[in-house]
Amino acid sequence: METEHDAVTPAQPAAVAPPAPSSGRDMGLGMILDIPITLTVEVGQARMSIGRLLELGQGAVVELDRVAGEPLDVLANGTLVARGEVMVVDDKFGIRLTEVIKSGTQAQGAG
Repeated sequence: METEHDAVTPAQPAAVAPPAPSSGRDMGLGMILDIPITLTVEVGQARMSIGRLLELGQGAVVELDRVAGEPLDVLANGTLVARGEVMVVDDKFGIRLTEVIKSGTQAQGAG
């Protein structure tokens, strides 16, 4: 015969504390890998007055500040990240990276 003190009660699951929120450093790069960015390849730049710009027409040639054969700048959301050379891939332009810019370095001619 069982008494109140001898009765077996089903085991209660242990309370599980929710995981502590992670700091930004602990999350790693995983959470930002799917964020889209815009890559831009800059062939060169030219400075001119608005008057000169308005005079341009079809067939006009604008001289850029870049020498032919010089590596092109690759920008990610406006920030210089690499340099490279133009390639043609399946009838489309592409760029072969020849230099990756280290974080924190300001490249000459960028901006």
